[in-house]
Amino acid sequence: MKYLLVGLGNIGEEYENTRHNIGFNIVDAIAKAHNAVFKLDRHASVAELKYKSRTIILVKPTTYMNLSGKAVQYWLQKEHIPIENVLILVDDLALPFETMRMKGKGSDGGHNGLKHIQATLGHANYARLRFGIGNNFSKGQQIDFVLGEWDRSEKEKLPALIDKAKEAALLFCTQPLERAVAFTNQNNK
Repeated sequence: MKYLLVGLGNIGEEYENTRHNIGFNIVDAIAKAHNAVFKLDRHASVAELKYKSRTIILVKPTTYMNLSGKAVQYWLQKEHIPIENVLILVDDLALPFETMRMKGKGSDGGHNGLKHIQATLGHANYARLRFGIGNNFSKGQQIDFVLGEWDRSEKEKLPALIDKAKEAALLFCTQPLERAVAFTNQNNK
């Protein structure tokens, strides 16, 4: 069985440690834990690993956030992966920091990466893990906040949160969706 885990983010050094790139950070952590190496390929950096008799394709789109659907659609088709085996890992302003939510489908919630995926696929029937980044910014400062780096207290908590997201993503690949959802959504702040 094959699974596609897509971490959303922007390529380039200037975006590396930003809140908007948490999807990249999560798939990087999964790859590191399983000695998988990313290679530049069509629309994305891609790594493959075996986990509990599953093949997991990790994707970091190189299309920039607002065109993420191109990479998702391409790798879905290339790897012949059914939509129910796709998980999008994404930052979310509407959720407080230290909060995560997994859902089997849903709206784009105003997120440009999810909007493009939905527009490209023609539906929103794919699973997503939304990683809360909070909304601690002044009016008109949303872009600076999202594209800003984590503050010191957030950085201290980030490794444990990324570990939980990594575990949730792997559960998605090996357990029924309800179990992965329950694990992800429990113990949130």
